Amino acid sequence: MDRSLMTSAVTMGQLQNKIDLISNNMANASTTGYKSQDAEFTDLLVQQINNLSGQDRNGRLTPGGIRVGSGAKLGNVDLNMTQGAMKQTGRALDLALEKPEQFFKIGVKNNQGGQTVMYTRNGAFYLQPGQNNQMKLVTSDGNDVLGPNDQPIRVPADIRNIKIAKNGAIYGSHANGGRFQAGTIGVVDIKHPQLLQAKGESLYALPPLNGLGYTLNDVVNPVGQAGADIKQGTLEASNVDLSKEMTDLVNLERSYQMNARAISISDQMMGLVNSLR
Repeated sequence: MDRSLMTSAVTMGQLQNKIDLISNNMANASTTGYKSQDAEFTDLLVQQINNLSGQDRNGRLTPGGIRVGSGAKLGNVDLNMTQGAMKQTGRALDLALEKPEQFFKIGVKNNQGGQTVMYTRNGAFYLQPGQNNQMKLVTSDGNDVLGPNDQPIRVPADIRNIKIAKNGAIYGSHANGGRFQAGTIGVVDIKHPQLLQAKGESLYALPPLNGLGYTLNDVVNPVGQAGADIKQGTLEASNVDLSKEMTDLVNLERSYQMNARAISISDQMMGLVNSLR
């Protein structure tokens, strides 16, 4: 295959992946707790074609030979952990984490009937009726919000006047006015956030760590009540910068157009060569 066709076709495929990444960021510009993703391009295999010895000119300012590339690929996809804007809602079960490295722990049911621990910055929680005259604290999708011991948080069904302290402790009162504490929301510190894999709905999971040389304790650190920094009645907005995403999208579309034009010109040139008699 002609090298120019191969280089342009490979690069166009990778440009499309970056366009998809930007589209996903823009689609989640209003998603609570969403962290934008970014990736840079890196070169694929480059071939160095050197000049014959003795033919280099004295005083040459550029290296001898020609470097012929094979296109570009999308590098590692990185999470932008910049803190999003804080939006006041006044709702008792809307919570925001004021430290960018902290996450809520969420229990998601897996195919084996067990629970997989995932992480989120989206603190829009709800109470779901449960058993034994209790209610569970859940996300908008019905997944359990976990406490420090990875157990679902349950509160009495007659709870009133819910107050959630900075350290995650949940306080309320019974219908008769008696005050009580109904557990603590689990918060963890993710020390290597670039390992997190987006699972949709503002949820993130960790990949198998054994092959990466990490243990769970190397990545996830329970912060405890002394380190948690929760703000009640507030939600963290997405950190997507729409102006940056639009600028990147325009640049990518121009690059895509240039590579498509290169394929068209190469095809025309090969057609001219084949038509020679």
